Amino acid sequence: MRLFLSLLLCSFLFKADAQQLVLPGDHPDPSVVKIGNEYWAVGTTSNWFPVFTLYRSNDLVSWKTAGHVFTEIPAWADYYMWAPEITYENGKVYLYYNAHKKNGSLCIAAAVADKPEGPYKDLGPLICQEYGSIDPFSVRDENGKLYMIWKEDGNSVGKPTPIWAAEMKEDRTALVSEKKELFRADAPWEKGLVEGVAIIRRNDYFYTFYAAAACCGKTCTYGTGIARSKSLLGPWEKYPGNPVLTGNADWKCPGHGTPVEKDGKFYFLYHAYSTGSGAYGGRQGLLNEFEFTPDGWIRFLNGNNYGRLVSAGKIVDDFSGATLADSWHWSIFQTVQYTVSKNTLKLNALPADCGAYIGRSVLSANYNAEVTVLKKSASEAGIALIGDDKNMVYATVYNNHIRLIQLKKNKAEMIAQKTIKMPSQLVLKVKVENNTQATFMYSTDGIRFKILNEEIADISYLPPWDRAVRVGLVSKGTEGHAALFKKFVLDSQ
Repeated sequence: MRLFLSLLLCSFLFKADAQQLVLPGDHPDPSVVKIGNEYWAVGTTSNWFPVFTLYRSNDLVSWKTAGHVFTEIPAWADYYMWAPEITYENGKVYLYYNAHKKNGSLCIAAAVADKPEGPYKDLGPLICQEYGSIDPFSVRDENGKLYMIWKEDGNSVGKPTPIWAAEMKEDRTALVSEKKELFRADAPWEKGLVEGVAIIRRNDYFYTFYAAAACCGKTCTYGTGIARSKSLLGPWEKYPGNPVLTGNADWKCPGHGTPVEKDGKFYFLYHAYSTGSGAYGGRQGLLNEFEFTPDGWIRFLNGNNYGRLVSAGKIVDDFSGATLADSWHWSIFQTVQYTVSKNTLKLNALPADCGAYIGRSVLSANYNAEVTVLKKSASEAGIALIGDDKNMVYATVYNNHIRLIQLKKNKAEMIAQKTIKMPSQLVLKVKVENNTQATFMYSTDGIRFKILNEEIADISYLPPWDRAVRVGLVSKGTEGHAALFKKFVLDSQ
């Protein structure tokens, strides 16, 4: 597949004293591990499917997609696929993750593979507390015993959020001891919530990186703290200078990541929102070097200097492979069926107001996207700006009619319509400015575009609280019918 991924796949200048954007787009809760001579990373997909996109890198900076952990939802779970933590031990790759249990609560589960690209075998839930159990991290104590560390999701019901530890079986199928609390939120900046723990051991101490306050969305208040203990089970001492990472002019709400060593130096891969694209662009993957100080603490080498957002560039997908690129996702609640052949994507329709849709991350506050639709399509075929199943704006063409539909809180409204003589190929285009203002266009020759909506569409309502806007394609109509697409272009500014 010919993909010009100038943002994700290019080489970045990598200085020891600089922090960088390394996973652009919506990559919450990134986890990283070294396996052989490569680094592997994975992050939250929430209610996007396939579940947990994998990334590989030689230098922690330039990352390439490498498939997904799950291409089928584990049988016990239904949604909220959060906070995967990838680890490697004794020739096995283990992945711990969160998911919502059918007719139950949020649970922590495990999966195992013989190699990082999979296939992964799900081992099922390890713990499902009444208020939810999230943000798993595995670590061995000072005696070599294997422990699971996690957060009890008490904040979901207005209760505390303790960080727990319990010994785990070596086969990762069950916990084998009573849970013990490590610490909880007790500092004003933490705002009653701690989560996203990752632990590294160095010299005399275990060090935990943890996130605190509100993680997500336009009103997030996240920051990162450090705590230390000479024993895994405590007592734990929080760094007096917390938070060690906070927002600045370029990035806000930094937190929930994993430390990793490279060539004798130490780095923290975590997420933050760009102050430019904010919640619309999602939580993006950043890298920051840190060191261990003579007084036994951790210091980030560039403090709060988060670097600058790199130019997003252009992505072109001409559907020349045998399957969709790993960067495309769809709703975990839909059964989306497609084929890719002869530079054409065939996306089977669904009759729901949102249709069947696929999407990919937006990479800036201002961008253009376009796709070529074939007249042979047997369903409404279009381009979409997507929040979730109940919230999107999309333009489709079918039977000589172009329609612009706003779906808001699951209520569909047609906001523009044009009648045309459909050519063999029609190009649909959307231009987004300042994250929130969308203008849809169409072209019968691919050169000259006509505006579909004279009044700019407001898409400020689209991002769900824990996700970002996606731009993508939609096929709406009777099941068994399909939309046909040619080249897709996303041009970020």
